Amino acid sequence: MKLVYLAASVAVWSVCAFTTKPETSKRVVLNSTEIAPKHPKTLVASKEDAVKRGEYLVTIMGCADCHAPKKMTPKGPAPDMDRFLSGHNSSQPLGTFDKSILKTGEWVVFNGQSTAFAGQWGMSFAANLTPDETGIGNWSFEQFNTAMRKGKFKGLENSRPLMPPMPWFNYVNLADEDMRAIFAYLKSIKPVSNVVPSYIPPAP
Repeated sequence: MKLVYLAASVAVWSVCAFTTKPETSKRVVLNSTEIAPKHPKTLVASKEDAVKRGEYLVTIMGCADCHAPKKMTPKGPAPDMDRFLSGHNSSQPLGTFDKSILKTGEWVVFNGQSTAFAGQWGMSFAANLTPDETGIGNWSFEQFNTAMRKGKFKGLENSRPLMPPMPWFNYVNLADEDMRAIFAYLKSIKPVSNVVPSYIPPAP
């Protein structure tokens, strides 16, 4: 299996807020010492609107980059829509690589599908996000919220942390309505039966 070596990337965010009153107009700019509002409100009118909003968010957040197996197209690799967001394909054998390159922490290794990852943390696998019982089919919203905001495996408070490269810390202050919209969308997609392999800790 072809291995892809990836370097880390950094995203920088700038946040501005604007408030308007009938008698005056005032601009408020958050500087480096201020904090963006926690869980800002986003109005979603109906369940259908929530699903559409969730689809939009899942798309722009790049969830399929890791959670969807890929297939080759004339334009290059693209998400396999038959297995969309079903995580690492448990029936797909993993290739081998020289694990010594992981010891320095300067490199991480992704498999060719970008669903299996190895680094100093061990080896992790993209989760099944479909509403199948092997995915999040039996999850409550509270579990999903805990996983996304606290980085807990299966959304359980006493479970292990979610492993890299899952960027759960980017979603801590996501608006509650947006979090519910994402969950509603994931519950609406095609269920795919796929038991993702368990996390493998690093060798002693």
